[in-house]
Order: sequence, then structure tokens, then C-alpha cells
Amino acid sequence: MTNGVVLAFIGAAIAALLAGIGSAKGVGTVGEAAAGVISVDPSKFSKVLVLELLPGTQGLYGFLTFILLMGRIGVFSGNIAQLTTAQGWSFLVACLPIAIVGLISGIIQGKTAAASVGITAKKPEHNTKGIIMSAMVETYAILALLVSILMMINIAI
Repeated sequence: MTNGVVLAFIGAAIAALLAGIGSAKGVGTVGEAAAGVISVDPSKFSKVLVLELLPGTQGLYGFLTFILLMGRIGVFSGNIAQLTTAQGWSFLVACLPIAIVGLISGIIQGKTAAASVGITAKKPEHNTKGIIMSAMVETYAILALLVSILMMINIAI
């Protein structure tokens, strides 16, 4: 295995791990708030569940980046490309946007969604407003995913 392949693997792992950590932290934050609401009014479970799920997407984006990179370098076909060190660094750097933005936006989206759980607790008819506010944070994770994908597909192998 060449240094380039090792660097690409490290980039893929960083994307999956950091975005996953952001999602885990975000989902946990919302879960704490949601548990309090459900303990008082179990009928609000479905409304807070939507908010609970939102920060989980960053982890999916990091995992998608991991899968796309593994496919790009031929891991699934069993014919792994012989990458130069420069190509390996390029793949590692291409994974950084979703890794970093996934980590940060997952945590921040969790805080926003947890605050939105408060809206649902007090005024359940305004739940959609909280979902929209939480989804605004999602926009930046999607942009970071697109940047990572565009960078990866433009690296010559």
C-alpha cells in the first residue's frame, strides 16, 4: 500500500469520524431536551422526534464521503489505485470540508434543535418554526458535502 493510499484512507476516516462525532453530540443534546418534554407530555413524541433526527444527518454526510472516496480509489472493486503521495494528500484535504463543518454544524444544529424542543413544549403549533431554524444550520453541512465531493471527483487518478 502506497503512502498516497494511506493518506486517502486517513482523510476518509477523518470525514466519517468527525462528522459522526458532531452528529452524536447534536443528537444527544436534543435527546436530553426531548426527554424532558416527553416525560411531561408523551403526546409530543413525534414532534420532538423530527428535531431529534436533524443533527444526525452530518454523520451520514461524513459516511457518504467515506463511501464515495473508497469507491473512487477502487476499494470496492478490489483494484485499489496506486496513489502518489500528492494524490493522497489531495484526497485527505478534500475530506476536510465535510469533516470540519460536519463536526461543528452537528453540534450547533443540536443546540438549535434543543432550543426548538422548548418551542414545541410551550407552543406545539409552532413546531415547524423550530424545524426550519434547525434546518438552516443543515444548509452549511450540505454545502460542505458538495465541496468535498467536487474536490474528490476532480482529483486525477
